[in-house]
Amino acid sequence: MRQRAIRNLAKLELTQARVTRILDAAAGGKNHFTADLDAVRRYDLAAPVTTTAARAVLRFLCRVVRHLAVRGVDQFVIVGSGVPSGLPAGRQLHDVARKALLDSVPRVVYVENDPMVLAGARATIEPVTDLVRVVEGDLREIDEVLDDRVLQTFLDWDRPMAVLLLSAYSLNDDEYFHYVIKRIRQVVPERSYLSLVQTTFDAIPPELLPAIHDLLAMTLPGHAVRTREEVKALLEGLALVEPGLVWVPDWRPDGSDGSDDVCDPGASGTYGAVVRVP
Repeated sequence: MRQRAIRNLAKLELTQARVTRILDAAAGGKNHFTADLDAVRRYDLAAPVTTTAARAVLRFLCRVVRHLAVRGVDQFVIVGSGVPSGLPAGRQLHDVARKALLDSVPRVVYVENDPMVLAGARATIEPVTDLVRVVEGDLREIDEVLDDRVLQTFLDWDRPMAVLLLSAYSLNDDEYFHYVIKRIRQVVPERSYLSLVQTTFDAIPPELLPAIHDLLAMTLPGHAVRTREEVKALLEGLALVEPGLVWVPDWRPDGSDGSDDVCDPGASGTYGAVVRVP
């Protein structure tokens, strides 16, 4: 019975698209299945900007890590699809932090709940560096994530860190989302940072919305989509780092990462923000 359950779980992983692997497929990575690639093709048919949008999100994450590392942050907790092979070797987020830091080396903890991503990261990243850890966790269980033994012992909780929430799409309950932000602010050291990305339909032409809603329900059930006003409400009272809550291509673009290839920032379909934790 146990072996049958394991086989069924493996079959489900092969046939059900996951947002982490969809992002990887859209960005040209290798850690995805046919179901994820099929989902990208369907999204491109419905709104032919999926590949551009995925790369815009990944570039935003690189700029956030680089910006904070230059300012001395050398500890990062990346919750969600933060181990994308869409970023080639040498340009993954821990590499971005390492290159930006002049006087220290980063410590990075990736928190992920996708079995394939976990296995791949543990096989390809942890063996080659002692400064990265990959732990199993889910943003929907934030207390368990923050209490994780590796997280507690690998990082120095007396020094600033940055927490990147890349799986806000998994939080449908805004009240719980507020709780997640509150808990993170309670436990991280002073002068830390919190960043998030959030899927939105704000820039989708109205005539395309029905098809995209149906596609999202089929491929990524439970995926939370929010308007700018809804995201703004989640961040109310927090000290936003300039330029604030914006389309991800508009967050401190520098042209060095190809971000200029997004002619219309709204085509990214994603808002991004970074806030300071007092």
